[in-house]
Amino acid sequence: MAKKLVIKVTAGSDAPERCSQAFTVAAVAVASGVEVSLWLTGESSWFALPGRAAEFALPHAASLPDLLDSVLAGGQVTLCTQCAARREITEQDVLPGVRIAGAQVFVHEAMADGVQALVY
Repeated sequence: MAKKLVIKVTAGSDAPERCSQAFTVAAVAVASGVEVSLWLTGESSWFALPGRAAEFALPHAASLPDLLDSVLAGGQVTLCTQCAARREITEQDVLPGVRIAGAQVFVHEAMADGVQALVY
């Protein structure tokens, strides 16, 4: 089993099933004791802001705020630097525990020994 799971989610409300799958996998991995790094990119970038996850709805899916809270409590959540800049999101805007970092950090995490990376 991988020591760490890096998940990059590009989908948000524009592709709700893909988005929900990424957050669900991340939360289940955290609950299973796997080290998780969840990267918010593209349309999922908005979920780094307070209250935005609560606006997301998908029938028969777990609550996105609950899933995000689980990952924040037991893993790492990162907002892509360029994605944040394009949306004028700053470090002062994001939820507590969310960091903003760029491609260099993502590549470093994804290429480390014992890491499995997924993109949604």
